[in-house]
Amino acid sequence: MSDTLSRTPLHALHLELNAKMVPFAGYEMPLQYPAGLMAEHLQTRKSAGLFDVSHMGQLRLTAKSGDVRDAALALETLVPVDIVGLAPHRQRYGFLTNAQGGIMDDLMIANMGDWLFVVVNAACKHEDIAHIEAAIGDRVTVERLDDRALLALQGPQAVDVIAGLCPAAAQMRFMDAIETEIAGVPCTLSRSGYTGEDGFEIGMKADRAEKVARAILADPRVLPIGLGARDSLRLEAGLCLYGNDLDETTTPLEGALGWAMQKARREGGARAGGYPGAEIVMKQAREGVGRQRVGLSAEGRAPVRAGARLFADAQGQEPVGVVTSGAFGPSVNAPVAMGYVTPEHAAPDTALFAELRGKYIPIHVRALPFVAPGFKR
Repeated sequence: MSDTLSRTPLHALHLELNAKMVPFAGYEMPLQYPAGLMAEHLQTRKSAGLFDVSHMGQLRLTAKSGDVRDAALALETLVPVDIVGLAPHRQRYGFLTNAQGGIMDDLMIANMGDWLFVVVNAACKHEDIAHIEAAIGDRVTVERLDDRALLALQGPQAVDVIAGLCPAAAQMRFMDAIETEIAGVPCTLSRSGYTGEDGFEIGMKADRAEKVARAILADPRVLPIGLGARDSLRLEAGLCLYGNDLDETTTPLEGALGWAMQKARREGGARAGGYPGAEIVMKQAREGVGRQRVGLSAEGRAPVRAGARLFADAQGQEPVGVVTSGAFGPSVNAPVAMGYVTPEHAAPDTALFAELRGKYIPIHVRALPFVAPGFKR
């Protein structure tokens, strides 16, 4: 590994667990453990898996006025999401937009009572922080929580595992966020994740992360899970990976993320617009988009990877889109993918063709997700 790569607080534990380490978003991260990608994926679907996501950026936003509503109003100038209406100890998915309505990054935002907890993607975190500070730093104090780790415990048995260490977790609903203790360590705890399963994300001081991770891994229902299974799990769940399925040229409506823009922020809503690119996004809401994200499934066993071009005909004469993520889905025992196609080719079961090594193989548009969500409502 390059000496320029950063390491998470659990690096030594990953090596102890014989993880295969790879570069990812500037960090040395575990791709998989000895059990292998397939086993790790299925373990998370049937039981529980523990992920190290400490490479993500964690921010604390506090209004200089002392009123969390003012922090919410400030952040709403950057995201087309209802933050003011976010109740205490609740979390919401959102995205930063640019002047063209494109997505600069997607993120999670939690109202912790008197401050906002924001989690951003690893590859974008430095740019995100600079953008937020430059735009609303006069109204909000932006604290970079660089001395913290972040873990994700995912799977149908995650709640039973975590409740053994933190009884309050059992009463949490999907997207609840609290401050509590796990194995005696002060933590932020949200009932959320990136696999389509029930689960929790746990933030704590970096020097206490190994204690929490070992306490969770001591439960026989839990295995450590690497980046490989994390990708196939999120893809089966129809969840976007920033940089693949979303980027600065993709608007929320093109990305099929209109559900994350609450009524108050839409045209005619109480606080409509006011974020970068709002007029473009609202025009798309009125008139439609030129492309949209869809699920895709190919015949056979070979996955269709990101970058493969999509065509309406078997001769490759009528281009209609591109694949942005693709992998083999262990839970569905078939290849799964996501990509962008023209609206007239976006209906489920539409037959298309993907270019694969000079051939055009049949592929069909599918409704997302590929697996039923396991979230605790």
